[in-house]
Amino acid sequence: MFKVGIDATPVRGKLTGIGVYTLNLINALSQLQEIENFTLDIYFHPSVKNWLKRNLSSPELLCQYPHVSCLPIPVSLADRLAKYSPFILPYFEKKLEQPDIIQGTDHYIFPYQKAKKIMTIHDLTFIKFPEYSTNIVKGYLERIKRCLSWTDAIITFSENTKQDIAELLNIDPNIIYVTPQASRYPSNYLNPQLLDNHRQVINDDLEKPYFLFVSTLEPRKNILTLIKAYEYLKHNYKIPHQLILIGKKGWDYQDILDQIESSQCKGDIKHLDYVSDELVAIFYSQAEAFIYPSFYEGFGLPVLEAMTLGSPVITSNTSSLPEVAGDAALYIDPNNYYELAEMMLKVVDNSTLRKEMINKGKTQANKFSWERTAKVTLDIYRSLTA
Repeated sequence: MFKVGIDATPVRGKLTGIGVYTLNLINALSQLQEIENFTLDIYFHPSVKNWLKRNLSSPELLCQYPHVSCLPIPVSLADRLAKYSPFILPYFEKKLEQPDIIQGTDHYIFPYQKAKKIMTIHDLTFIKFPEYSTNIVKGYLERIKRCLSWTDAIITFSENTKQDIAELLNIDPNIIYVTPQASRYPSNYLNPQLLDNHRQVINDDLEKPYFLFVSTLEPRKNILTLIKAYEYLKHNYKIPHQLILIGKKGWDYQDILDQIESSQCKGDIKHLDYVSDELVAIFYSQAEAFIYPSFYEGFGLPVLEAMTLGSPVITSNTSSLPEVAGDAALYIDPNNYYELAEMMLKVVDNSTLRKEMINKGKTQANKFSWERTAKVTLDIYRSLTA
């Protein structure tokens, strides 16, 4: 029997991709405890805002779990102390209940001296494409390098990202482990009751066929190329389709909004901000095709979710995306809007191809599950505690 401590700091507010990963991993590991002979403790760092207010209560999404504790120092402050006053940090270790192994889930791991330590690195955008990163994200590099001095292993989500980490951070690939993620939606997620509950939205927003994009609005996602390809199709082929973009505004998104506003097709381009998981699932399931022309991804979870829910996928031939989509997607050069437009038209014009892509996508998506992710992660824990 051994004890695992997992950092749930990303599980707060409206979840981003890192929060989705962390919460699903915690849930899957929690269900394995009894049969796999380990115990799971959950800890989190408060946000700076909550720390200043002395609000150290557990996030709502973690309240269902029995062993949740607060490591009462924000990550940014803990990182500063590690740099300038590391002798202070052991004081906070007392808040952890002597785990044998701890996993940091967001490019950071607390330097707990009595446990083996795993740091999770989702991608290296801030090194490979600094022009697509915020100043905060660019600061990850210094923090990661500091954490590497006490890290025993690294978890990431694709062989492509593992190779990036080994080469760009000069890390022994033998301590880098790949644990692919999974869709937040089970294959049987959609049902008549769910569709009935949202019938009005379906009637209002989905009355015309549409292409779909789901992710944060930011430069790395290459939405400007998607809009340009869509405009080309509308102008040259008079397709009836809408373009629906679902995702919160990330950073440097103004160019995207400006292009939508100035587009001759703006009446058919819809940006929906943060919407419920149920509605996102319905949009996936009804899309003519899901388009994900991102320049770089550590995994590319929206591609997997689209395939799970029956949307044909067109995505970039770069980074981890071919690993995730396999032979179920159509691939494009993310710098070539004309090639993207051709692929979109190909799906529209060929119903046989579209059905084949849907079937292949579901088969590909079935290769991934959070239970599998948890079991692979658990094998890593065991290898470090053996």
